[in-house]
Parts: sequence; structure tokens; C-alpha cells
Amino acid sequence: MACCDCCIGVAPIRPPINLNEQSESLKGPEMVRVSKFYKEAKNGRYLRYLYEDTRTLYETFRRGVKESNNGNCLGWREGPNKPYVWQTYNETLLRAKNFGSGLICQGLPPGQNTFVGIYSQNCPEWVMTEQAAYCYSMVIVPLYDTLGANACAFIVNQTEMSVVICEDDKKANLLLDQSPRCLRKLITIKEVSPSTHQRAKSRGVEILKFTDVEIQGAQKDHPCIPPKPENVCTICYTSGTTGMPKGVMLTHENVVASMCSVNMQLGEHRPSKHDVMISFLPLAHMLERCCENSVYMVGGAVGFYSGDIRRLADDLSALKPTMIPAVPRLLNRLYDKAQSEISNSKIKKLLFNMALSAKESELKRGIIRTDSIWDKLVFRKVREGMGGRLRLMVVGSAPLAGNVLTFARCALGCLIVEGYGQTECTAPVTLTVQGDHVPEHVGPPVACCKVKLVDVPEMEYYAAQGQGEVCVQGANVFKGYFKEPEKTREVIDQDGWHHTGDVGKWLPNGTLKIIDRRKHIFKLSQGEYIVPEKIENIYIRSQYVEQVFVHGESLKSCVVAVVVPDVDVVKCWALENGIKGTFSALCENEKVKKVILDDMLQWGRTAGLKTFEQVKDIYLHPDPFSVQNGLLTPTLKAKRPEIRNYFKPQIEDMYKQLE
Repeated sequence: MACCDCCIGVAPIRPPINLNEQSESLKGPEMVRVSKFYKEAKNGRYLRYLYEDTRTLYETFRRGVKESNNGNCLGWREGPNKPYVWQTYNETLLRAKNFGSGLICQGLPPGQNTFVGIYSQNCPEWVMTEQAAYCYSMVIVPLYDTLGANACAFIVNQTEMSVVICEDDKKANLLLDQSPRCLRKLITIKEVSPSTHQRAKSRGVEILKFTDVEIQGAQKDHPCIPPKPENVCTICYTSGTTGMPKGVMLTHENVVASMCSVNMQLGEHRPSKHDVMISFLPLAHMLERCCENSVYMVGGAVGFYSGDIRRLADDLSALKPTMIPAVPRLLNRLYDKAQSEISNSKIKKLLFNMALSAKESELKRGIIRTDSIWDKLVFRKVREGMGGRLRLMVVGSAPLAGNVLTFARCALGCLIVEGYGQTECTAPVTLTVQGDHVPEHVGPPVACCKVKLVDVPEMEYYAAQGQGEVCVQGANVFKGYFKEPEKTREVIDQDGWHHTGDVGKWLPNGTLKIIDRRKHIFKLSQGEYIVPEKIENIYIRSQYVEQVFVHGESLKSCVVAVVVPDVDVVKCWALENGIKGTFSALCENEKVKKVILDDMLQWGRTAGLKTFEQVKDIYLHPDPFSVQNGLLTPTLKAKRPEIRNYFKPQIEDMYKQLE
């Protein structure tokens, strides 16, 4: 349906490249693809920086100071219903330099062997700590809640960190619970209680205040020792798989190359000194870090959310950001909220569908705007809920459903680009191109890397058919896992290609679509990793469970399972509880299902499964998985893709019931 409101005067987005040929194919048998945004890419060169004098994160921040003309840099709110208060670039730079100098006063030597821990929600001190470390070529190591106390202690130990900058009393105590011997000092951003001070003292740990370290550093004023591009800037620990997290070593060049490639691709839509970005995704993850440092490089402003995700809407309306890095979960919520608001009214539903249809037809012509009749009538609330000034959104971390992305593009009237990446590739590997309205792919490679697909014969994916494991080589690929050379060799081959473990497919227009995972690990929509075998090994301990298959999807926020119950145990329980029927009938009985699910969840709790790892629903199947029915290998391992396909209707039904 055409828009009833004339769109004369709205210039459509001119795609910067031919959308039918979005990546360049290099000559040779490997079918390597590169960016069309960087002329040298087809000669095998990578974009490493955009400005000769801006090749480290120390230099990018100083560039921002000049670009902004000492404008606003970091913003925060003193409390609910309070306006944002701002700190300028010069103040931020001075405080960061003083804090870095203070760390040296506290006995930290400058250089690459000094690791500074930070355990805090996003706040100005986080950024000042990061810049403080860069002033003296130190390495920043973020800690975060979902790692858990054991993993945090492991990281402090492995990096032999003596100092951690810590947000508050709660986080200080979490570190003190298992404080490794090397930990000598906690520098706290907020006040901590006398009992925490006492507890720290008994463990040989000194607690200092952030501002006191700043003052001490200002008095001493140690001269800066800036880093080189090849120096490590951060060790980012990923909680991606089983066992303890792995420390991804990223250099200044890695991060600068990533940021510059995205900015180059965005062209006239890239961040500028006039932008205000909201910071709410964890700074411990590289998507947020890259986005923020991109804004600092051009002299833009970053406002931090108040720390409570339930008050994010309030922060958005107070800050009115122009830019937002987001994850699918945020857009899913917007979509669900819009759907629930129209569900009880036929008129609202009709208007909504007309508006969506009209805006979508504009989208196909490259028109992005917020002033049509439909924007005023139908989508105004959605847009104002995001602050009302949004012009750019970068979505990453997990796949996004096509209908949700199209809805967000129509309702928000801003440019939304979707990327695919990994911590090991400093966030982006590919990014969708402005003007491409087609959803459900992740765009062409960015200019700092090249991408190829390699055969995964055991899953029947072959590069010759345009499908295979995604492999990346380039200026954004990490140096290796900290102190884990074997694990590094498992993922980086001798030619320097990083094997991501994700299975992709090239679409005819040169964009990439992620279709599977090589190892049986998947990400939920909120970005959490799930290792199904780990969960299955816990649930199998239940007396009621003979076999179990745990399944999750990247567009869903929870996991479900197919369970083959133990015949004897279930029949015995049914007899004791006066429930009659064949085994197949018992598998369909709600009481039987409840007793099995409750027991599985109890085993999960005992084994310490996180809430997102626990199944939300189960389907009981009377017949065992076997070699004969094609669901087990000859060595009796589960054939996961086959089981998934076999139970597709039941899995879809469980997710439908959970919505």
C-alpha cells in the first residue's frame, strides 16, 4: 500500500554501493570475500586506521578532545527524575590522567605487564579507568556479574592482578569472597561499609577511594607513557563455553581498525561530534566498547543509564540520544509491547497494519523519516519511548528476527544496521549497508578483514556450495588467548585465519547469513551462551529421565527439552498415584510431565545451573532415540541436527505456548 502522506522533500538514502553486489570476491580457490568500501581490500590490504595520528585508543580520545572543542563528554544522572549532568572532554582527560598517575603512586608499574581490573556497571569512572590505563600503556581487564565469583577469582589469579577498580560494597565483597593472594588493593567508586573495610583488612587487601587515588596522582603528575598500535589494550574474558573463561587479547590496532571500518562504511551516517549516545549495554563487552570509543574519537557525548534496566525508558526520555547500540532483546521488547497494545482492538490492529505497510513501502524506496501521518498517528509513542531523537542504531550480539527488524525500522524512523561479530574479532566482522532494507542477513565483510567459508563435512556444509564455517583474517583478529597457546591454536590456523565456530552462507548479493553453529553451543536472544550437553548431563541424573535433548534458539530467550522418560520409574510412579494408561498415554499426562519437569529443575538448581540455562518446558516422547531411528550415531552420540528436525513441530509448539 502506498503512503497516503506525500513524501516529497524527503531524500531517500542512496546506497553507497550496488546492493546486488555487496562484497568483492577475491581470485583464487578459497572464495574469499572482502569489503567494497575500501579500494585496497581487493589487493589483500586491510583498513587499519582513518587518521595517521590516530592509531591507538590513547590517540583517539585526544582527537575527540580537539574535535569536540571541549564539549560534553560523559553524562550521568544523580538520581531518578534528575536531569543529566555533564563532564567535558578536558575534565575527563585530566581526571583520567590523574587517576593513571595515582595507580603508579599505588605501586603499579607502567607498561604491558600491568593488568588493571575493573568490576563495575557502566559509569564515567569506567571510561576514566580505561583511559587512565592507556596513559601508561597498561592493560584493562573487565570483570562482570554473569561470570560468577569463581570465574572472577580465576581471572584475577590468571592475570596476577593486584588492583581492581570496584563499583560498590556488593562487588567488593564478591571479590573478597574468594580473593586470590595477588589481589592487594580495591579502589572503590562508591562508599563501602566499615565491615567491608575490616573484612578486606583481614585478607590483606587495602580499600581506597577512587577520588583519593585521583588526588594523589594529580600531586605526583607522572608523565604519560603512551601505547603503540601493536600493544595490547584489553583482555576481554568470554564466558562463551564450558569451563573457565578465556582471555581474548586485543590490541589498540584491533579496536581502532574495527571502529574505523564501521565509520567508513556508515559514510555520512557515521557518528559525529553532534551525537549523543546512551550507554547501557555492558562495557565489559566489545560491542559497547567499540561504539563508545567511536563516539569519543569524533568528539561526541555519551550518557550512562542509571544502572537499573527497568528505568531505561526514563533515562532515554531524559537523555534523548541520537545513537544507540542495541541487542535483539531490546527490539523484541518494543515489538512485543506494540503487539500487546493492539491485541484487544480491531481498529488499532487495522491502523497498525496499514501504518506498517505504508512505512515498509517507503523503506523499500530508501525513505527513512519520522514526519508522515503514520508516524504521528501510530508510531509516535514507540519513537518517544526511545527519546524521540534517534537517528542511528547498531544491533549486534545475537540474530534478530526479520519481522522485528522491519517493525523497528518503520516505527523508529531511524537507520538500523545489524552486525555479526565476535570478541575474538573485536566485535564486527560484517555489517549491513545503509539503504538495504532486506532483513535476515548480516551484511558484507567490514574493511578491516576478509571472510571465507570452509567445509564442515560432518554437518554437510560445503564451501563450494556457498556454505561453511565462517573464518576471518584481518586487522581486527585477536592476538590469542591469554596464557592459552593450545586453545589459541585450536581457533587460529597457521595462515592466521580465525575459525569462528559459526556456520554461514553467502547470499547471491554477497552478504552473509549465519545459519548454524559448528560446536553445539548457541546464543539466546539476550546474548547468553548455552552449552546443551552440559545441561543434559545434569538432567540425565533425574531418576525419571532416560534420554534428554536440550534445545535453544538465537531468536528465543529460553531453552526447552525433549525427554524420553524411564519406562519403569514412570509406570511405578503412576501406579502409586492412581494414574492409569499406556506409557504413551502417561507421556501425554500433565501430572506426569509436571513431576518430571520439577525433578529436572531441582537437579539443575543443585548443580548450579543459571536461570537462563534451566528449561522452561519439556515434551515427553515414549520412544528412545536410537541408531535404528537415525537419532543416534553408531557410537551412540546424539545426532543433534536430526533430533532437532525430527521434533521440530513439538519444539515450535513449546515456544508458542511459552510466548
